[in-house]
Amino acid sequence: MGFYHHLFLIGFGFIIILNIVNGHPIEDLVEILPGQPKVGFRQYAGYVDVDEKAGRSLFYYFVEAEKDADKLPLTLWLNGGPGCSSIGGGAFTELGPFFPRGDGRGLRRNTRSWNKASNLLFIESPAGVGWSYSNTSSDYTCGDDSTAKDMLTFMLKWYEKFSELKSKPLFLTGESYAGHYIPQLANVILDYNKQSKDFRFNLKGVAIGNPLLRLDRDVSAVYEYYWSHGMISDELYLTIKENCDFDDYEFPVPHNVSVTCNQAIDEAYKVISDYVNVYDVILDVCYPSIVQQELRLHKQVTKMSMGVDVCMTSERYFYFNLPEVRKALHANRTNLPYEWSMCSDVLNYSQSDGDTDMLPSLKSIIQHDIPLWIFSGDQDSVVPLIGSRTLVRELSRDLKFKTTVPYGAWFHKGQVGGWQVEYGNKLTFATVRGAAHMVPYAQPSRALHLFSTFVHGRRLPNTTRIPID
Repeated sequence: MGFYHHLFLIGFGFIIILNIVNGHPIEDLVEILPGQPKVGFRQYAGYVDVDEKAGRSLFYYFVEAEKDADKLPLTLWLNGGPGCSSIGGGAFTELGPFFPRGDGRGLRRNTRSWNKASNLLFIESPAGVGWSYSNTSSDYTCGDDSTAKDMLTFMLKWYEKFSELKSKPLFLTGESYAGHYIPQLANVILDYNKQSKDFRFNLKGVAIGNPLLRLDRDVSAVYEYYWSHGMISDELYLTIKENCDFDDYEFPVPHNVSVTCNQAIDEAYKVISDYVNVYDVILDVCYPSIVQQELRLHKQVTKMSMGVDVCMTSERYFYFNLPEVRKALHANRTNLPYEWSMCSDVLNYSQSDGDTDMLPSLKSIIQHDIPLWIFSGDQDSVVPLIGSRTLVRELSRDLKFKTTVPYGAWFHKGQVGGWQVEYGNKLTFATVRGAAHMVPYAQPSRALHLFSTFVHGRRLPNTTRIPID
């Protein structure tokens, strides 16, 4: 055996040992993203095959904690839709370590990233969302049950890639239609733990922001929110209130309500949907068609409103469709015949699944002694806090929980961060003042404080030490 051959074997063995010690897949390591600031933590991206026969694979992005990654938990984040990207939303617009730059050709640091408190995992789910795909076109017709099963398969196989994370505390988080995704995933995980004779998920908590939980409360709350914020008239609100039977409301269009109700709803949306960001009613809007033209001309398109770049979604869309970005992320390995988009155009997701009452699923989670937090940005008209707060109270009564923290303000940096109530030491409802549907996007500092409190098993502070004159 020659010297160089011997040296190669030593080096190759060293790489294998390193890989085993770190428990990380070298092939998924993201060396650096185009235009990325220098950071001290590692990031990984790639695919997990959830059905090899059908050719169905889910794309993920994993970011280590900024410091002490080996000591901090793992948090999974899912965006909703159904059919919207957790990587485009959570990872690169809300709570991940980077935001797109104003020219759409690079990244800037998110100084309030949740990887300050946890390792973060984002998944584009189900197949057909973002860069996740299937070679079997019928897989794009799916729903809540198949999505939860694929996510369980994903997690089991992902842990094979990142074996050293198996024992870490696991937190499941998300927003919007993740009010379905996350509770259903939590319950299939808990069912798996019951029958498994070896590995068990170390599930420690569930938190969902502005979640769709039950249509009769969440939909009726939309129009109450419009009215209470001066967005529709007294007359229109009364028409909706008197003519819309939301107790039997169904998600698929056309909705199963009266003609008068449908006409009133259409009138309510007429101005609001064109000129107001319904996900954050106090932010100005960005006009994507104009912005995309300017990005192609290498122009800066940043538009600030209330301290937030409202054109970030357009900057992100441009950035993710750069060939060098896809290459760096190991994405689009099958050369999908369409561009990356935030919400899927190919997915045929069951609308009727949106009718499902999620309170029984939430009840089951709590009965397994898993803490549950529901948090709401108070400027969201899509899934307003009015409905979520009522549903959490109804859930607490069903569980026969006593109030362990009475409804009141919580504080961050000497200011009111929002309001909170806790039931039975296990169920928390918290608002985030000035935030909206995407809580970390509009209020990054308060959102990080809320998240850090949650993963550390603490309560939000209900007093402030800064004196008020």
